[in-house]
Amino acid sequence: MKFVVRSIAFATLAMCAFSAFAQKGETVKIAYIDPLTGLLGPVGNNGLRGFQFFAEKFNKTNPAGVKFEVVAFDNKLSPAESLNALKAATDQGIRYITQGNGSGVAGAIIEAVNKHNERNPGKEIIYLNYAAVDPDFTNSKCSYWHFRYDADTSMKMEGLTTFMKDRTETKKVFLLNQNYSHGHQVAKFFKEGISRKRPDIQIVGEDLHPLGQVRDFAPYIAKIKASGADSIVTGNWGSDLQLFVKAANEGGFTGNFYTYYTSVTGTPTALGKTGEGRVFQIGNGHARMGGEMDKWQDEYKAKLNDDFYTGQIINIYTTLSEAMAKSKSTDPVKVAAALSGLKTNSVFNGEIEVRKTDHQLQQALFITVWGKVDKKYSYSMENTGMTMIPVKQYPNYISSTPTSCQMKRPA
Repeated sequence: MKFVVRSIAFATLAMCAFSAFAQKGETVKIAYIDPLTGLLGPVGNNGLRGFQFFAEKFNKTNPAGVKFEVVAFDNKLSPAESLNALKAATDQGIRYITQGNGSGVAGAIIEAVNKHNERNPGKEIIYLNYAAVDPDFTNSKCSYWHFRYDADTSMKMEGLTTFMKDRTETKKVFLLNQNYSHGHQVAKFFKEGISRKRPDIQIVGEDLHPLGQVRDFAPYIAKIKASGADSIVTGNWGSDLQLFVKAANEGGFTGNFYTYYTSVTGTPTALGKTGEGRVFQIGNGHARMGGEMDKWQDEYKAKLNDDFYTGQIINIYTTLSEAMAKSKSTDPVKVAAALSGLKTNSVFNGEIEVRKTDHQLQQALFITVWGKVDKKYSYSMENTGMTMIPVKQYPNYISSTPTSCQMKRPA
């Protein structure tokens, strides 16, 4: 009888020990769904390389002891192709999904993930949104299974309009954005923010254009110059910003640009030596954050001949591995519960929090300006001899914005 009791006790302890380290050494696959071909393919490929590069880094050491593997799917920037990719990923047993380029795509993925999880208990998946910034995703369309790592447009515009209100030379603004949910939200939140803070600023024009289809922005520049605008506000990214600033240079526009994505692939090269002191960006980091981040950035460039600018990727691996360690599991149901409300320190921008009410990452934001490299900010973006230099920092409590999310949580 004593032997039986001891055996049961030993088995119980063994099971506890196993469950405590159930995830150690396990491979966690992450499906990367973004454009890898076409005009916006270079941006998607940069993100893919970032996820792969930091998978290698975090595989060497992370608190859960797991091994991350990135599986790439080319969605061609299409919601329909993205849903096909999502189905292919789940068919392969992949339970972690990431995507960032295009809020139209992100909206389709959120809806599909919700439906999948309702219909497939025990096979739930988590969507790690690294760059799609439509505020609705953490407000009216918020989902328990969706976690956003970039600051949304309401957060970015709160910072950008706060910065712009003190720039007395800014009097007339033209809005130029991509014609989908992200571009609409950029215009909406800029108007709301600037009307509160600088009602004297005139919006002298506004235009929307097709996403990733315009090859010549000269007509838009002519229209902007004719409006008398001294500043442009744009949420454009990828080729749409690259070709836009190229047309501005060639068309002689000498006003200011206020952007989200100047650092993104192609735009630094398009700017070259022009735009010094006139092109501003709001984001969650910049080219020289110090410490480990600087080493990683230099190593990334030496290895891949590319710039690393998507810090959200690091925060995804940081919080995901901590949630897996906390939950002692890689099961998305347990990991989501641990991830919701998680607070930790980011390698590059201080304390971060996955806000429990809406799963929007709370983080510091920075205003940077295009300028020449120097000893302090020595990272040459796309080998231009230029970089984004920080001019203002907004800590978490300032960059945070309220949410209307009424999240449905699983029982």
